[in-house]
Amino acid sequence: MNKNYPEKLFNPESYDRDDLIQIQSDISSLIIHEDDFEPLNLIGGSDCAFLDDLIICGIVILDYNTLDVIEKSYLTHKVTFPYIPTFLSFREGSAIASAIFKLENIPDLLMFDGCGINHPRRVGIASHVGAVLDIPTIGVAKKILCGKRGSGEPESVGASKPLIYNGETTGYLYKSKKGTNPIIIAPGNRVSLESSLEIVKHCIRHHKLPEPTRLAHNYVNDVKKQLQDRYKNDNINKWMGNKDSKYSETDG
Repeated sequence: MNKNYPEKLFNPESYDRDDLIQIQSDISSLIIHEDDFEPLNLIGGSDCAFLDDLIICGIVILDYNTLDVIEKSYLTHKVTFPYIPTFLSFREGSAIASAIFKLENIPDLLMFDGCGINHPRRVGIASHVGAVLDIPTIGVAKKILCGKRGSGEPESVGASKPLIYNGETTGYLYKSKKGTNPIIIAPGNRVSLESSLEIVKHCIRHHKLPEPTRLAHNYVNDVKKQLQDRYKNDNINKWMGNKDSKYSETDG
């Protein structure tokens, strides 16, 4: 895992669109589109939530074979980048990287609630973080960001259809649960198209989303609620003249 990446890859000096696209282009050239990972023993899921000017990044680590939870960890950061469509990685990437470095159990592969190469410039959050940190990643999204259904939509549970963008397959639409829309599965970095699909299928249990991202989503929203309650109590304490809160933005 690469911890010595240039800071601008997550925290650009400029918000100029051309500058951001150039950084994405540089990152795109680093993406490995083939399987390049060890046998999967631990798999992680990452998701982020926002509370006022804070971003909360939560990561859940599971045993790949049993999908039992091994570790949960979160980290909060000040938000330093606005929400701009197709540039999500500059808003969330630094917090995700910091949360990964904090883990006691580094996963063999990390799954993201977001896009991989199924992105206009092939640098969704999973590809961006994966390429910068040089780790295997997969993106699992709920909606199509770009591209078209290659041959219709999968109708039966367990069926998949290719997602096509600019004449290339960039992912799959996968019907994971009856009565729900398909999820969109795409490789991020160091994982092939076929392996991305098979790994996510392995991680589906009784829900629409695979366990790594489903549990990460639930976890980070639980943390958000706890922080909201803490904020509420802090404000009450200050109003009543009690001691200042010990809350720190790097709690967790």
